[in-house]
Amino acid sequence: MIELTIDGKAVSVSDGSTLLDAIKAAGTETPTLCYLENLAPVNVCRVCVVELEGSRALVPSCSRKAENGMTVRTDSDRVRHSRKMVLEFLGSSVDLATAPDARRYSEQYGADPSRYESAETLRDRDVKVDNRLYVRDYAKCILCYKCVEACGAEAQNTFAITAAGRGFDATISTEFDVELPDSACVYCGNCVGVCPTGALMFTSEYEMRRDGTWKEEQQTQTDTICSYCGVGCTLTLHVQDNDIVKVTSPIENDVTAGHLCVKGRFGYQYVQNRPDE
Repeated sequence: MIELTIDGKAVSVSDGSTLLDAIKAAGTETPTLCYLENLAPVNVCRVCVVELEGSRALVPSCSRKAENGMTVRTDSDRVRHSRKMVLEFLGSSVDLATAPDARRYSEQYGADPSRYESAETLRDRDVKVDNRLYVRDYAKCILCYKCVEACGAEAQNTFAITAAGRGFDATISTEFDVELPDSACVYCGNCVGVCPTGALMFTSEYEMRRDGTWKEEQQTQTDTICSYCGVGCTLTLHVQDNDIVKVTSPIENDVTAGHLCVKGRFGYQYVQNRPDE
């Protein structure tokens, strides 16, 4: 076991745990955007940084391993200022309208993105609609790399997408920037399942939001087992007005760890017998 101190509280965690694990064990909530339990941490969003005694710079708690004797502060002035700046930079360049966590954190830390807004912004990017299953709205992309990780060795092993470009031109792209149907994409939708901002979104949800009929507060969620094969993946059916509007999978499920194939995630239309689709 590793013994360390989090905000003045003694905490014990198992060897190999991260500072984020220790922070959770201490009962403290730390904001995260690029971190997800079923993906390897890439520590790119920098909102989970904490102050580590003896360290010159703030460290990302999602990837820094806990060590004996560490003293960590998760809510110091320096930490709060850093998180506020990161959230302001993000909010000044991308659309966070469908990113509830980022918006909640911005309010929590008093972030004011308007301080950095300029004529050059990512919000003007067009929505990419090149297939029937999901859309890509890179005006909302914060480059958290979750989709890249889910498409790669962490889940699907398809490697259809990666980061391309630099600065304001940086984006998630297919190989040679070809259209999605011409890429290696197998439409598992695992990239959609891990996206924290709505940059990747079910076509059904996108169209309902566009038409003003998406009412998440009225939706019910029901778990069931996928009927397509014998693997036994758990599906969470999101239902509105007696229609399935999208399908996800519980991240804590032992079979799927939140990931699905194209049939499980998108092949639900037969349940409602819609021959016109």
